[in-house]
Amino acid sequence: MRVKTCAAAAAVLCAFALPATAGVDNDAALKMMKADGCTKCHAVDKAKKGPAYQKVAAKYKGKADAEAKLIEFVTKSPKVKLDDGSEEDHKAVSTKDAAQVKNLVQWVLAQ
Repeated sequence: MRVKTCAAAAAVLCAFALPATAGVDNDAALKMMKADGCTKCHAVDKAKKGPAYQKVAAKYKGKADAEAKLIEFVTKSPKVKLDDGSEEDHKAVSTKDAAQVKNLVQWVLAQ
């Protein structure tokens, strides 16, 4: 009986240890970022012209509206302030497919 209890506990712990990108199509997100030029200004772990995706994910971590805010951000072309103090319009993603946009945003939030 003790073995079954340990096995059940291990299964529960493993469920919470799954990668944050579970359910996200990594290849589709990366392909979309490359096609839309996102990687010209952003990288996963270092700032370029724009913030690193890890910094964006940290900023929104634990916020219930994170996904909705980022979806609006990548689809509406808001003004962004750059490190040098200048402002420019953030380029919107080219797709109108809500599932593709959601996948991209979930990928960013998983970094």
